Amino acid sequence: MLPQFYQTHLQQQLTRTQFLILGLLLHVLQSERQVKLERLARMFPHPITIESRRRKLQRFLELPQLTLNLLWYPLITYWLTTYCQAGQRLTIAIDRTQWGVINILMVSLVWEQRAIPLFWTLLPKLGSSNVTEQMDAIAQVLPLLKNYQVVVLGDREFCSVDLANWLRTENLHFCLRLKCSHCIETEPQKWQSLKEVGLVPGISLYFPSVKVRKTQPIAGFDVAGKWKRKYRGVSVKEGWFILTNLGNLSDAIAEYKKRMGIEEMFRDFTHWRL
Repeated sequence: MLPQFYQTHLQQQLTRTQFLILGLLLHVLQSERQVKLERLARMFPHPITIESRRRKLQRFLELPQLTLNLLWYPLITYWLTTYCQAGQRLTIAIDRTQWGVINILMVSLVWEQRAIPLFWTLLPKLGSSNVTEQMDAIAQVLPLLKNYQVVVLGDREFCSVDLANWLRTENLHFCLRLKCSHCIETEPQKWQSLKEVGLVPGISLYFPSVKVRKTQPIAGFDVAGKWKRKYRGVSVKEGWFILTNLGNLSDAIAEYKKRMGIEEMFRDFTHWRL
């Protein structure tokens, strides 16, 4: 059963018939855990032929009302104003997931160790996203979050110094995990790759206000480093290096840790058959 505020909003955007089709379709999706149109048509509870069901679902999915702006963003806005106070720090994560030939770039709100999707787009290619695509995706959700402090999290696909610089110009905080091959200026005119700065299991490092990237360097970023110590005979392969503007080690590590676990959302989805 959809929450009441979902029902109220959806009934305003859809006709009664369309709302009933949506309810039945959601029920079939949850029970079958598949998104193949032919499969959904076979299981859709309607006393017409399978081909008629397929056409009915196809027409429904092509409705102009089924957009993020009309359906999803008003629900997110209601949710934020209900559960979050103005000025509160909110954490969003940018991530990419590829299932076969389907390549999705997503921006999500991190909430109670889960990721609530805010914006998603299908990339017209396979493989990693580029900086322009990443900035465009984040820009889509900024109007929703204008009343809050925002921290952006990203793994090593999103470690571009150009992305970090853009986030800074947008007055956003960020924690972006760097590759160990990145270079920072540890002393005037002395550049070191992160794998050479001495991070070992059990210690943390913090480099405030350093230049990052030896080619076309950009100044004024902090770099936090942490490598978990060996625990019960189990050691972590490598440490974290995080590009941030939060101003201290503990905040940077605490925020970046919020990425852990939210990827369960993607694992949940991978059980679905495309």
